Amino acid sequence: MGPKGLQTANVYRNLLKAVNKHIGKEESNRHFREYVTEEFRKNINLSDVNSVQQKVKLAQDYAILLNSVHHHKDLLFSYNIAVDRSDEMKRTLGKSAASVGLQLPEVYQP
Repeated sequence: MGPKGLQTANVYRNLLKAVNKHIGKEESNRHFREYVTEEFRKNINLSDVNSVQQKVKLAQDYAILLNSVHHHKDLLFSYNIAVDRSDEMKRTLGKSAASVGLQLPEVYQP
């Protein structure tokens, strides 16, 4: 295995790690791992260097995307941006209204 083969193996391993970590290892998500494996196996005998480099770059970019999206999601939750805060806002408004002797009207929900 040459340097290109080693690089491809590392990209493949990193992509599978990202899929397992962020998409999950559950049986219901098995098709993601199978798709990655199938894509690498069906292109194993490519002789065109440019085509191989493009596919390896695509796999590498996808692994980076998966890791980045989930890191971004974690950041949003850490700053409470991604959390539905409507109930918290209702409580805060209710307390504010109560502090001046008012009461918020009940919202009709069918």
